[in-house]
Amino acid sequence: MSRGRFITFEGGEGTGKSTQVALLVDRLGARGRDVIRTREPGGSPGGEAIRSLVVSGSADRWSARTELLLMFAARSDHLERTIRPALEAGQWVVCDRFADSSRAYQGLAGGAETAFVEALDAHVVGTNQPDLTLIFDLPAEVGLERALARAQGDTRFESKGLAFHQNLRRAFQTIARAHPERCRLIDATGSIDDVQARVWAAVEPVLE
Repeated sequence: MSRGRFITFEGGEGTGKSTQVALLVDRLGARGRDVIRTREPGGSPGGEAIRSLVVSGSADRWSARTELLLMFAARSDHLERTIRPALEAGQWVVCDRFADSSRAYQGLAGGAETAFVEALDAHVVGTNQPDLTLIFDLPAEVGLERALARAQGDTRFESKGLAFHQNLRRAFQTIARAHPERCRLIDATGSIDDVQARVWAAVEPVLE
């Protein structure tokens, strides 16, 4: 049995990733792919338990380095329990956030050392890198306004302030430029249908 494909969605708060994840999962399923939808932090019992620690509380609850370690602990469990078994079974995995969020949130925007981030990625993710990463790009002010308007409960990351989210956008743009072999920058402005068309244009070549 051939290995499945691994597609990740990345971007700042309020960029519309989760909506597009659901639409892509449905579309891939309609094209005959066996697809699972998952998320980070989370995606496994251990990952979800750690998620409750990192998304709640004050903006400064954790230092960037501690937050990074928590994220990779959740990612390790997610890979062991969910992602690797699915890929080995030939399933496609579509994940709302993955390691590039750690590079952006805790690394480039948060201040954790790049070498430390990459060392953790090498040990935890290793060869299980995404086949395709879609990075949703939207002005930080627009995304943050959307995110706060829809927020229900935990807003720890949203409360980090506009300057952080502007840095975050630049961080994701930097990641897209650094990894052109797998990253596609998606213009997240416009209607849901507009963005869906851009997503499909990036994903369709992977089907072939």
